[in-house]
Amino acid sequence: MDEELKNLTTVCVSATSALSYCYFLSTKIKAGVFRLIFVLPVCVIFLVLPLFFSSSTFCLYTAFFLSLANLKLILFSFDQGPLFPLPPNLSQFIAFTCFPIKLQQTPKVLTHFPKWFFTIKVAIFIVVLHLYDYKQYLPSILLLGLYPLHTYLEHEIVLTLLKYLVMVTLGRDLQPQFNEPYLATSLQDFWARRWNLMVSDMLRSGIYYPVRKICQHFVNSEWASIIGVLATFIASGVAHEVLYVYLTREMPTGEVTWFFVLHGVCTVIEVLVKKKTFVGRLRVRPVVSRLLTVGFVCLTAGWLFYPQLLRSNVMDRHAYEASLFLGFFKRKFYFSW
Repeated sequence: MDEELKNLTTVCVSATSALSYCYFLSTKIKAGVFRLIFVLPVCVIFLVLPLFFSSSTFCLYTAFFLSLANLKLILFSFDQGPLFPLPPNLSQFIAFTCFPIKLQQTPKVLTHFPKWFFTIKVAIFIVVLHLYDYKQYLPSILLLGLYPLHTYLEHEIVLTLLKYLVMVTLGRDLQPQFNEPYLATSLQDFWARRWNLMVSDMLRSGIYYPVRKICQHFVNSEWASIIGVLATFIASGVAHEVLYVYLTREMPTGEVTWFFVLHGVCTVIEVLVKKKTFVGRLRVRPVVSRLLTVGFVCLTAGWLFYPQLLRSNVMDRHAYEASLFLGFFKRKFYFSW
């Protein structure tokens, strides 16, 4: 742990220095390819920094945050994305570049921390971590839900804590990162409006809109939208392949890319089917559509999303590290009393 904390300090100092360079130098350069040339070395540095860690937890979130930072910086080079217009000071520029956060579209009063609901999720997460000790006794159908639940709850807890820390520091209200994805009534609802909303916004700005705009010169608007959706899911799959390389230190297998390709195709089919007039007359109860949506996500994740992580014991190591972190904070809280 001491070594990892030293690595974390090195990564934080390197990222802060690189973003200071972007803020003070690159912003003086006219937006376009020339500014991008000055930003690209920082993108390369951000690709290397996650390799400093041996801990899957530190590696995962560093890779996640800095991958998003790279996309933000590329968009910023052309005066696009969440970094445009330029944040008013360096600290805000670093915060909005490094972290998956975004200001609310309309100003709001600072939101109170949802203590009771957050506490329930933490309690469920602790139970999930304990279930890893007994997973050899659990039926396969329960394991299909265990890993997605672990992924969701951990991301929700980490990103919620990060969000409120930044909110208190900046005194500004931020958009939520998740919108209760287990309530999704369709794949389109799940990916576009409920799961990892900051990533969805970035992919929409960085992939979907540009691809759709280019394709509209060659095909009609409906086909341009379809190609844009598929390109977005493929880009997400490739990004996850890179993330898996960080976590497993193995060559990509393509499984996670196929997971996103499958969901992209199914989302397109779902949208096209909904446009048919006869479907509008059919009413599916929300509870049924939610079960079908979440069930499909869990089944396909067990088939394509998690196998490489399970073969490399990443999920087990991740659960073990999460238990260590929780134990560390529990001891700190106990001794503080």
